[in-house]
Amino acid sequence: MAYRKLGRDNKHRRSMLATLTKQLIENERIITTETRAKEVRKCFDKMVTYGKNGSLVSRRLALAFLHNDEACVSKVFNELAPRYKERNGGYTRIVKYKERKGDNALTVILELV
Repeated sequence: MAYRKLGRDNKHRRSMLATLTKQLIENERIITTETRAKEVRKCFDKMVTYGKNGSLVSRRLALAFLHNDEACVSKVFNELAPRYKERNGGYTRIVKYKERKGDNALTVILELV
C-alpha cells in the first residue's frame, strides 16, 4: 500500500496524523493542506471502522493510535460509529479552501459528512 511521507520521518508523521485525526474527531472539521487531508481521511476511516466493530480489541487499537485519549475514543465509539452504521466508508468530505499565504500550498476543509 502506498502512502505519503509528508516530508517527515515515521514517528513524526504518525504523531502528526494522530493529532490531526483527534482534532477532526473533536471539532468535526479542520483546515489543513490537501495532502495531509487525504492521509487523515484514511486514519479517520479506520477509527470509525474500529468504532463500528465495537470490540475491546478495536477500542484498544483506537486508544493506541490516538495517544490514549479516552474522550476521543468514546466519541468515536458512542457518537460517530452509530451515526455511520449504515454507511460503508466515505465518512469525510474535502472542500478546497484557498492557497496558504507563505508557501502557496492548497488548503482544504476536511469535514465529516
